Amino acid sequence: MSTDKPIKVLLVDDQPLLRTGFRMVLGAEADIDIIAEAGDGVEAVDLARRLLPDVVLMDIRMPRMDGVAATKAIVEAKLPVRVLILTTFDLDEYVVGALRAGAAGFLAKDVPAEDLVAAIRSVSSGEAVVAPRILRRLLEKFVDRLPEPDGATPASLEVLTEREREVLILVAKGMSNTEIAKELTVSETTVKTHVGHVLTKLGVRDRVQAVVLAYETGLVKPSR
Repeated sequence: MSTDKPIKVLLVDDQPLLRTGFRMVLGAEADIDIIAEAGDGVEAVDLARRLLPDVVLMDIRMPRMDGVAATKAIVEAKLPVRVLILTTFDLDEYVVGALRAGAAGFLAKDVPAEDLVAAIRSVSSGEAVVAPRILRRLLEKFVDRLPEPDGATPASLEVLTEREREVLILVAKGMSNTEIAKELTVSETTVKTHVGHVLTKLGVRDRVQAVVLAYETGLVKPSR
């Protein structure tokens, strides 16, 4: 990561002490620049519009406007901004809502410093940071809200080839590209190509939203 153009980060949390902690951790990185802080979602959306940070570290439970609504507002405004949700692990329903709203992923607030830094770098480069198996655990808590697969291919997934649907199912089950390559006896490069085609054809931003779609359409049935 070049230090010529540091990653611009907006910190959003209603607890000043937590923002201070994140600032201390991130401030030590030469390639990360915290350009502003916000204490609620309304302020976060305003700052995102005016400052165009590369990454917004977004809390969920906040006054005036929560992180899910703020994320949705930022995404719908088509800003060149990526949102990384920060939450406690027991706020699952909010996390799923935020992912559906267009967040690039989520981290627990007690994430190790090095993981937080790595996540910001990944998100700024266009990647998603939610491990599929973690997302699966979240979605499984809401199995009653998801449709039951009927054996037929959902209409929205008919654009995919049989192999692409197979790859999407494995992604949704929490497998990495390496694991999928081993499962299908193909190269990892081939898997990356299939995943890229899946994202493009489904019109989703990243693997995270592809997994959400796989569950919402009933392509994958969560374990009960």
